Amino acid sequence: MHKHIKSITTILTLLIFFTMVPAPCTQAAYLGDRTLMQSMQGYDVKQLQQDLTWLGYDTNGIDGIFGPKTLSAVKIFQSHNGLAVDGIVGKQTAAAIIRQVSDPGTKAGYPNPSRGYLANARQDLADLARLIYGEARGESYTGKVAVAAVALNRLKAKIFGSTIQEVIFQPGAFTAVDDGQFFLQPDASAFRAAEDALNGWDPTGGALYYWNPVTATNKWVWSRPIITTIGRHVFAI
Repeated sequence: MHKHIKSITTILTLLIFFTMVPAPCTQAAYLGDRTLMQSMQGYDVKQLQQDLTWLGYDTNGIDGIFGPKTLSAVKIFQSHNGLAVDGIVGKQTAAAIIRQVSDPGTKAGYPNPSRGYLANARQDLADLARLIYGEARGESYTGKVAVAAVALNRLKAKIFGSTIQEVIFQPGAFTAVDDGQFFLQPDASAFRAAEDALNGWDPTGGALYYWNPVTATNKWVWSRPIITTIGRHVFAI
């Protein structure tokens, strides 16, 4: 009798234990099954990173963790495809990514490969957008394109650096790098301006330098022949 009662007690104890232990959380299996945002993890996040990487966007690896770099890649993709730039992968963004990956005509990299001097097209685009946002976010759209054009003109000149990154990070070259504004998150307008500059629009007419005449402290730049003025910046060769 006591053994029978003890057996029943053991069974009840086990039932209570397994009832109280939460079932393991299962992640959505495929991209598009749930809304993804920063800090989330799972196989679908890994799919997101794989797809964005294939399309040429830098997610800083494929680890299944929705980190800051993946967030940046999502925002750039959204800005390129006319989507709300919020870094959230809902049904619309997921569908756009899947559609492009599934399209056999889609190729990774910047859509204008003829500009062969760009070593890493997606990274160059992102860095130009950061430069624009840091240096000229208060300027007109033409003024934003002009800033990117100067960086590209310096790259083509081959005396300021052999990559966009070398040009941008040349010591003392750009105020936004020195004061940290380069590392702010660019908006959609900055990305569009960077794309227009990459596609050949140069409102400056070939300028290699620009500055704000109200705040400039470098006397040497005033020795450069000025080409034009756009907004608060003068542009020179």
